[in-house]
Amino acid sequence: MRRRDFNKLAGTALIWCARPAMSAMQKDCSLKDAFDRRPLQCEVAGVRIPDSPLADKATEFARQHYEPHLFNHAMRTFLFGFLLGRATELHFDVELLYLASLLHDLGLTTRFRGELPFEIQGAQAAGTFLTGAGLGPDKVATVWDGIALHCSAVSQYKKPEVALVAAGAGADVVGASCGRLPVGSKDDVLRAFPRLDFKNRFVRTCSDVIRLYPRAAGNTFMRDIGERHVKDFKVENICDAIQRSPFDE
Repeated sequence: MRRRDFNKLAGTALIWCARPAMSAMQKDCSLKDAFDRRPLQCEVAGVRIPDSPLADKATEFARQHYEPHLFNHAMRTFLFGFLLGRATELHFDVELLYLASLLHDLGLTTRFRGELPFEIQGAQAAGTFLTGAGLGPDKVATVWDGIALHCSAVSQYKKPEVALVAAGAGADVVGASCGRLPVGSKDDVLRAFPRLDFKNRFVRTCSDVIRLYPRAAGNTFMRDIGERHVKDFKVENICDAIQRSPFDE
């Protein structure tokens, strides 16, 4: 019952004031410096932020590689995912949800982007990091799935930790299921982790990855961004591959 209900869902704050004379690059550097020094709140919207040694290590890893708008998005993904999971009475491992949510966009960073779709690039990077940090293989596999499947409807039918990464990210990117969040919780989350012009910055970040690796923009939202924002973007159509297959008809 609980999973069925959940599947229906799927269909101190950082304050920064830029000086007018600063260049765009100087603004970004100032924002990043302030962001890197900011301590996390212990609790947001009634949700305690995991603070185990592994969670703390993952948080620092994420801060090292993310731009501020992506880090805040990752944190909001965790919080929204947690709140939606609690609203539908799902039972889930909070730390695994945190790790998967926190690291789910590593494939959009300059360090980890590459030829594979960004969600797989990110899953591979997170798996390597977490294995090196001592997380067991079964738990690493859950985090891997949460990241690799967060753009896919398949995530709804996987473990709760996997499904909730997709639900949290969907809530933050397009507002999916925000009506199911507890009253006032969305505002609490946004105060703790401001959006930092997320709509525009996120699309630019994705566009940058697509320009470098157009073949990695498959049938997820990355293709939509590529078609609208990347000049001369074109991905291969499966019909062409079928016609080139080495069989006589």
